[in-house]
Amino acid sequence: MSNKTIEYNIKNIETLDTPALVVFPSIVKQNIQKLLASIDDVNRLRPHIKTHKTKDVTKLLQEVGIQKFKCATIAETELLATCEVEDVLLAYQPVGAKLLRLIDIIKHFPKTHFACLVDSVAVGEVMSKIALENQLTLSLYIDLNVGMNRTGIVPEKAFDLAIALQKLPTIKLEGLHIYDGHIRDFDLEIRTKNCNTAFQAVENLVEKLKEEGIQNLNIVAGGTPTFPIHAQRTTVECSPGTFVYWDKGYQDAYPEQDFETAALVISRVISLPDKDKICLDLGHKSVAAENPLDKRIFFLNAPDAIFIGQSEEHLVLGFPENHTYQIGDVFYGLPIHICPTCALYERANVIENEVLTGEQWKTIARDRFISM
Repeated sequence: MSNKTIEYNIKNIETLDTPALVVFPSIVKQNIQKLLASIDDVNRLRPHIKTHKTKDVTKLLQEVGIQKFKCATIAETELLATCEVEDVLLAYQPVGAKLLRLIDIIKHFPKTHFACLVDSVAVGEVMSKIALENQLTLSLYIDLNVGMNRTGIVPEKAFDLAIALQKLPTIKLEGLHIYDGHIRDFDLEIRTKNCNTAFQAVENLVEKLKEEGIQNLNIVAGGTPTFPIHAQRTTVECSPGTFVYWDKGYQDAYPEQDFETAALVISRVISLPDKDKICLDLGHKSVAAENPLDKRIFFLNAPDAIFIGQSEEHLVLGFPENHTYQIGDVFYGLPIHICPTCALYERANVIENEVLTGEQWKTIARDRFISM
C-alpha cells in the first residue's frame, strides 16, 4: 500500500460488506476548517448540500456558525428544514408539483427562511398566484445565465424580469443567483480572468437595478471551481459543495484548493477470470458512471490498474500475469466524481481512528420524498 492508502486504512475491514461508501469525519471537519479559513466572513458561506445529502454533515457545518445553505431538490430542501437551518436557497426553478411541495414545506417549517430561483415572468406569475392562494410571500432569486447555458436568463435581459417581478403581489425579489460551472480551467489565473469577465455582466445589472431603486439584493455566486475567486468579492455569498468530501477529479483539477478526500468507495476482488484480469464487485450502480471507464474511480492501492469493462455489478481490471491479487482482496477507491456516487448509497459507513465504528451517515436526501 502507498502512504496515502495507509492513511485511509480500515483495521476491521473484514466486517464491511462491499461495495461500500465510507467516510472519515476527522477529514470532513478539517475540510470545513479550511473552508472557513479561505473566506473573510462565515456569513458569506452558503454551502451546497448536493454532495453529502446528510443531516450529519449539515450539523457539522451549523456547529461552526454556518446557517445559510443551498440545495437543488425538494428533498434536500426538506432535509435542511428538519435541521432547523436559518436560511435555505433552493437553486432550482420549481414548477408543477415541485412548486406545490415547496409551498407545503414553507408552511410546515415557519422558523426557516426559504427562497427559490426564477428565470421567467410566466413562472413568476404562477408563483405569485399560488403564494397568494396560500397566504404567504415567496422569496425569489433571479437565475442568471453567465455562460453555463443550462438554465437562467442572460444578465442583459434580466433587468426587465426584475422590474416585472417587483410588480407581482406576494413575491419578494431577494437576490441574484449565478452558477458558472462552465468555468473549469486548470490554470487559476485563466480561471480568474474568465470568471471576472462573466461576472462583469452581473455587476452591470446590479448598477442598472440600483438606478431603478432595486437595491440590497443578495448575490449567490459560483460553485467549487470558482470559489477562490468569488471568495474575494466581499459582497457575494459563495456556495461550494464538494469540499466536504472532495474527490479525485477536483483534487487533480484544482490543486490550489487544499481539501482532502474524506469519502472512499471500498470494493473487493470477487473473481479471477484470467491470468491478467481480476473482477471487483464495483459496477456502475456503485460509482458515478458519467465519465469514460478509466475516469470513474482511482484505486489508491492499485494505481496502475487497466480498466477493461464495467457492468451493473462488476468491474474488470487488467494487470500483468504475475500479479498477486487474490479473491477477497480489498481495493480502496477515490471516486472521480463524489456527488453522484454518494447518491448511489443509502448510507456512508463512519471510520474513526482507522476503525469501522458501526455508525452510519444516512444519505437521506437521495430519496425524492422524505416525509412530505
